[in-house]
Amino acid sequence: MAADQSHAIVLRTTEFSETSLVVTLFTRDFGRLSAIAKGARRPKGPFEGSLDLLAVCRVVVHRKSSDALDLLTEAKLHRRFRGADRSLARVYAGYYVAEILRLMTDDHDPHVDVYDLTISVLNQIDGVGDVASTILFYEAQMLRLLGHAPGTDRCTDCGKEMTTTASRIPFALATGGIVCSNCAPRQHQLISVRNVVIEQLRNLVDSKTSLPTSVSTHVYGELRAVMSRYIQTIVGRVPRTQYLLPQSVQTETLPSASNPTEPTA
Repeated sequence: MAADQSHAIVLRTTEFSETSLVVTLFTRDFGRLSAIAKGARRPKGPFEGSLDLLAVCRVVVHRKSSDALDLLTEAKLHRRFRGADRSLARVYAGYYVAEILRLMTDDHDPHVDVYDLTISVLNQIDGVGDVASTILFYEAQMLRLLGHAPGTDRCTDCGKEMTTTASRIPFALATGGIVCSNCAPRQHQLISVRNVVIEQLRNLVDSKTSLPTSVSTHVYGELRAVMSRYIQTIVGRVPRTQYLLPQSVQTETLPSASNPTEPTA
């Protein structure tokens, strides 16, 4: 086994034995991978303090050629996620980033641009950036980079260019975007979305900045609902942390949660 080095974000840890963990990482050079970290559960083990959720590390991994788990032999901590020092909203946003990154990527499929985007967004969540706008920006850019960008200019069924000025536009979850009036009756997962919301979604997807685009308060709720349902369609499930996302822009108000501890799955 050859040893490979990369920077990585810790997405999940699972107990493997009395002394070891299985760690899911998103690496800059090799994409997502799962590896055994032997001795990681020992009080003074070789990975002490470096494998916390969303920690950024320099790792050394022995990658297996078979379906067996890789072997993590070293993790040098570069930065720890400190959202808990500021608010629960930032903690929950971090949990959501970890889950979405894990659900939307495949093992050993590198995406340097996704890694760099995630680091930038985590910096915003750890800092003073608006959590609600930052998460919507992250989702929109993730969809674009991974080939799932929602269609907002043409009918995603027949391909017809749409220049409608109607106040509401049909959005088909299965086809991944807006649809024309002729194609709408054929869709089984159809939602009606305000034109202004589609415009905001287009701006988020097309944004060329490295920092989150601000989302208007009057469109946030509807845009949040559209994005959530679209991502559920893509990943085939409801992300466990999705309900913990902010209910509005520039607020720390959250849905009630019976257990604010770190999710384990």
